[in-house]
Amino acid sequence: MARRLRPVELDFVETAPTRLVFAAEVSAPPEAVYRALAEDLTGWPAWFGAVTMCRPTDGGAGREVRLKGGTRFRETVLTAEPHARYAYRVDVTNAPGVRALLEEWLLAPAAAGPGTRVQWTFAAAGPAPLRLALRLGRPGLGRAFRDAVRGLDRRLASSPA
Repeated sequence: MARRLRPVELDFVETAPTRLVFAAEVSAPPEAVYRALAEDLTGWPAWFGAVTMCRPTDGGAGREVRLKGGTRFRETVLTAEPHARYAYRVDVTNAPGVRALLEEWLLAPAAAGPGTRVQWTFAAAGPAPLRLALRLGRPGLGRAFRDAVRGLDRRLASSPA
């Protein structure tokens, strides 16, 4: 059953009781990575293995996402700063235990050479069992992020400029 979550704002990315932060580099420039994250929503399943469907809603102000296993999210885009930052909060989900959830993608030029440093923050609030599950699930989420970023890198490398 879908449940409405507590609406949080961008500061939640820093204040959430549970924050999981992952980073990796891709060879594509920030502009291309940003387009894939924020503009080509329907392309997410091609590079993010856990995502089976992603589409814009509300004229681009929101997103609808489905994951393998049946988890669904209805989201509001909180910021879309070209080539730099993309963040959204989950408003409605069928995921158990979650009270608030926000995801932020930060993009910056790679430290050495061309490319982009991609940082993903998963910020959540919920009861103790959820916090424990997220701590225990951190390695799996990290692996999913790294696999997704590698998939994104391959997709962008094979796309026409």
